[in-house]
Amino acid sequence: MQISLRTEDRRAILRLTGRFEFSMHRDFREAVDTALQNRDVEAVVIDLAGVEYLDSSALGMLLMLRDRANAAKKSLSLANPRGMVKQALEIARFDKLFSIA
Repeated sequence: MQISLRTEDRRAILRLTGRFEFSMHRDFREAVDTALQNRDVEAVVIDLAGVEYLDSSALGMLLMLRDRANAAKKSLSLANPRGMVKQALEIARFDKLFSIA
């Protein structure tokens, strides 16, 4: 998986591509830390359009991010989930925990 981070309109947008799995834990955490530590950022958006697969550890990473974003007083949303990824988020009832667009 690859992670790119850009900031626009006081939002940090993390675009993920490929397979979102445990092996990406360190890279994901580093990108999250960068986004959350930016004082100009009010919201974090995880763009899942390019994610073809996610496992249970990826769901855990998203939950960890949710807790950290709340602690940093930043909003968090998931964007553009498709196919299997969207289905996994629905089954896990993430729509009750996250804003998903």
